[in-house]
Amino acid sequence: VLLVESGGGLVQAGGSLRLSCSASGGTTNMGWFRQVPGKEREFVAAISANGAITAYADSVKGRFTISTDNAKNTVALQMNSLLPEDTAVYYCAAARWLAVTRDAYDYWGQGTQVTVSS
Repeated sequence: VLLVESGGGLVQAGGSLRLSCSASGGTTNMGWFRQVPGKEREFVAAISANGAITAYADSVKGRFTISTDNAKNTVALQMNSLLPEDTAVYYCAAARWLAVTRDAYDYWGQGTQVTVSS
């Protein structure tokens, strides 16, 4: 499975960005994680293969929405009301089951930078 993220960039606090992840071979249980230098990669959101079940980190709940388009083999992360603390490299990942822990994911994208200015 090859995962390629896109959609990162620079945005002011309160703004929005939409990240997209293209998955070769089709989408499965998918997740988004983020990492800042010197810190561990942390869970952001996950979605089941059929899109029926989602999970979010408390820090993004109500602001971020994960969705999947199986026909296009993509998973998106809509990020609204962005905060400076959302600044990180965001990674798309694929797992055999819906999970919120990093070690459950077998495949990772290369990451896309999101920077939120105050």
